[in-house]
Amino acid sequence: MSIFFVYEAKLIGYVLIVLAFLCLASLKFFSIKISTIGPDIIFGVIDNGILAVMAVLGGKIAGVAGAVIGGVVGNAITDGIAGIFEGYWAESLVSDKRTVLGSAVGKMAGCLLGAGVVLVIVSFF
Repeated sequence: MSIFFVYEAKLIGYVLIVLAFLCLASLKFFSIKISTIGPDIIFGVIDNGILAVMAVLGGKIAGVAGAVIGGVVGNAITDGIAGIFEGYWAESLVSDKRTVLGSAVGKMAGCLLGAGVVLVIVSFF
């Protein structure tokens, strides 16, 4: 099924966005509030959103190798940038206890959402 969406490039961004919301919906079963994973979602959106932009630009400039280099460099840069936002929010705005599961799912959902939004925008060009 995933191969179908890879070859239907205009749909993959939407698929990633739906998967992000499915991740967030799964937290209901564990009684984890969205407000406690906000910093992790922001981290993921910034991290993979910028990474996806860098990979697309690298791919357009230098093909597959450019996409890999763009993704690697983009990931290194955005981990630091996204960590600043996550740390600030977690330190000053979140009063509830954070959990390992919430942090993991929040980052995964944010990464899917960030990349999904970028790929939806790229599909229009």
